Amino acid sequence: MPVDRFQAISVLGLALALMTPVASRADEAPAPADPAPQTWAIHGQGTFTVQATPGFPSPYTGNNSLAPNQARETADVTLYAGVRPWSGAEIWINPEFDQGFGLSNTLGVAGFPSAEAYKVGKANPYFKLPRLFVRQTINLGGDSAPVAAAANQLAGKQTSDRLVLTIGKFSVPDIFDTNSYAHDPRGDVLNWALVDAGSFDYAANAWGFTFGGAAELYKQNWTLRAGFFDLSKVPNQPSLETGFQQYQIVSEIEHRHTIGGHPGAIRVGGYFTRGNLALLRDMIASYNLTGVAPVNVLFRHEIDHGGGYLNVEQEVAANVGVYFRASADDGVTEADDFTDIDRSVALGTTLSGAAWHRANDKAGLAEVVNGISHTREIFFNDGGLGTLVGDGQLRHPGDECITEAWYQFGVLKGVAVTLDYQFIVDPAYNRDRGPVHVFGLRLHVGI
Repeated sequence: MPVDRFQAISVLGLALALMTPVASRADEAPAPADPAPQTWAIHGQGTFTVQATPGFPSPYTGNNSLAPNQARETADVTLYAGVRPWSGAEIWINPEFDQGFGLSNTLGVAGFPSAEAYKVGKANPYFKLPRLFVRQTINLGGDSAPVAAAANQLAGKQTSDRLVLTIGKFSVPDIFDTNSYAHDPRGDVLNWALVDAGSFDYAANAWGFTFGGAAELYKQNWTLRAGFFDLSKVPNQPSLETGFQQYQIVSEIEHRHTIGGHPGAIRVGGYFTRGNLALLRDMIASYNLTGVAPVNVLFRHEIDHGGGYLNVEQEVAANVGVYFRASADDGVTEADDFTDIDRSVALGTTLSGAAWHRANDKAGLAEVVNGISHTREIFFNDGGLGTLVGDGQLRHPGDECITEAWYQFGVLKGVAVTLDYQFIVDPAYNRDRGPVHVFGLRLHVGI
């Protein structure tokens, strides 16, 4: 459906209302030299994104194909409210209103061009509660350092050696596969396969959130993370499983370092999923017998699925950072809760506008190449449908290659406008389609 200006303006109006400064206890008086931990805080954000694509070669289409000549918008408004009930603890709640659709209702590209677009879209604003969690930090010694106030983070102090426990409802990438330069679709790159590792099929509902818990052990320059999370009842659907009957285990090890005075980090992670999923080979065998395109739900049973990722970030000069991600999964089952990617390699750079005397600006350039297993190629050629892609056939498969370039203008404190462009070659791994040009505009307001 076309951009509805009235609905977009309504949501942005609510965003601006939320942006009115709200004091926390830490703001009521001038901070002493060694301030006490912040006891409560309220933050807010509003983001409006519009993307458009002109015409492109499209000789045939399927149920999950990206359509040419369209424009779509999304808008969201989030309140971040936190309190410290006892020493080291934080409770956060993030009520949110969303509205809008991704291009083709978030279908047609495995590395979808907007991580602000969910798999569930609605024309009118609707409410959801993406996060409600408790975080407990247990200091274990070492150097003490201040913690800055931010959304979902109270100001205070923590030691270099510590144990952090998080339990409740949140997103797996809140803790795992983070990256300073490419992890926030409201403030840097927009593409799904650049914001997170493309093959990281993390547990989530259709909006990207789940129930679970995670533990992080910090020891000098090292961090070890582990988490246990709930899957959706049905792949790619809003409802989460009850009683963790379908679950995922995630682990990660991180090393922080300095090279020539410039900070960096390396993260290696992996996940194990046990859920009701369809094996690709079973659906292919059915098609060979019947000639009828396979329907995933008919072949689902309890099965194991897994993969891993490498995540690197490095400042290489003042105001210049680079990042690299590589990921892969087993490629034998339908995608569960993220997207249809079996292997992915991403490389990018982010520049701070301080280098050209605009300290509140940022710019970036990135490239990601996504691929699928040979088994998944056959499945799509048989008319199978994935989480995001499926053109009805795949006679000439190829890797999906995406380039994203963006520039963010810092207009006022807390207000930024971003121009975004993405060039997509072989969308949905289909050499018969595209290339596709995606032009984007993002407005973000936050405190």
